Amino acid sequence: MHARLFLSFLLPLLVSCGKGGDGPNNPPPANLNVSAVVSTDNSGNVSFTATATNAVTYEFGFGNGVFQTVPTGVVTYKYPASGTYTVNVIAKGAGGQSISKSISVTVNVALTLIWSDEFDTPGAPDPARWGYDLGAGGWGNNEVQYYTNRLDNAMVSNGTLKITLQKENYSGSAYTSARLLSKGKFSFKYGKVEARAKLPAGGGTWPAIWMLGDNINTAGWPACGEIDIMEHVGNQLNKIYGTVHYPGFSGGNAVGGTTMISNVTTEFHKYAAEWNGSTIKFSVDDVVFFTFNNNSSLPFNQNFFLILNVAMGGNFGGAVDPAFVSANMEIDYIRVYQ
Repeated sequence: MHARLFLSFLLPLLVSCGKGGDGPNNPPPANLNVSAVVSTDNSGNVSFTATATNAVTYEFGFGNGVFQTVPTGVVTYKYPASGTYTVNVIAKGAGGQSISKSISVTVNVALTLIWSDEFDTPGAPDPARWGYDLGAGGWGNNEVQYYTNRLDNAMVSNGTLKITLQKENYSGSAYTSARLLSKGKFSFKYGKVEARAKLPAGGGTWPAIWMLGDNINTAGWPACGEIDIMEHVGNQLNKIYGTVHYPGFSGGNAVGGTTMISNVTTEFHKYAAEWNGSTIKFSVDDVVFFTFNNNSSLPFNQNFFLILNVAMGGNFGGAVDPAFVSANMEIDYIRVYQ
C-alpha cells in the first residue's frame, strides 16, 4: 500500500523532469537565415525575414539599441537615421535553446526640416522662437558678462542674427551679451541641428551653440544632459569643440572632441550635430570630427531645447584681453531636421 502510494507520487515527478529541454519533441533550432530589403525611397524602412528550422520565435536587435521579439520572423523596422547597422537575430526553439546570426544593412534616411530660424526679419529675435536667460555670473562658470534682452546685445539685421558681446559697465558687470533659448517654445528628440555661423574674435570670448534636456528644472544639471554642438574660445583660435555632459562626465570631465578649421572669426562655417538613440555625431562643414556612443541609460533620449550665447572669460573662456571692445557671433540660420 505504501509502496504503491510512493510510486504514484514519483511518477508525475519523473514525467515532469522529462518535459522541456531538447529531445524528440523539442528539437533545437537550426539553419537560421536572415535577409533584409532596404527601401529605396530613403524612408529608413527595412523589411527583415528570418527563418529557421524548429524556431518558435525570433528576437531582433536592430543595431541601434532597439530590440523586438517577432514570432513570425517577418518584421519591418524604420531606422531614424542614416548609417550602417549590424543586425543580430536570435532564433529560439520550444526547448529553450537558440542560435543567432548577424547581418549588416546600410540605410539612407532623407531628413525633413521640422523647425528653423532664417533670421530674415529685422529687429529683435522672434519671440515665438526665442526667450532669454538674464543676469550675471554665468551659472557657475564664473563668467564676467551680464546677459540682457536688449537690441544692443541681440538683433537681427541684413539676414543674420548678431549676438553682441561688448565692454560696458552694466549692473555691476564689465561686459554685456545675450543668451537666447528655445525652452518652452521648441524642443525635440533626435535629429540633426545645423547652424551656419561666424564666430567672435578676442581673448576671453566664448561663443556656443548648444542644447539642454527639457527636464532641467526637475532633474537639474548635469542629470538633464547637455549637448554642445559648437564651442570656441578666443584664446584657442580656430579650435572647435563638440562635447556632451552627463552625470559622472561633466564640466572639466566632459566627453568630447575637437577639430581645427581656418578662419572661424572671418568666414561662415556649418556647425552640426546629428543625434539618435545610438550616436551623436559632431561635424563642421559636413565633416564629422567626433562621435559619441549613446545608449538608453544616458539622458540623451528625451526632448532637448536650443541655446545660443556668447560668454566672456570664466572657467572655459579664460583670460580676457584688456583691449577687447566688442565682437559678434553672427548666425545666418539654425535648422532642425528629422
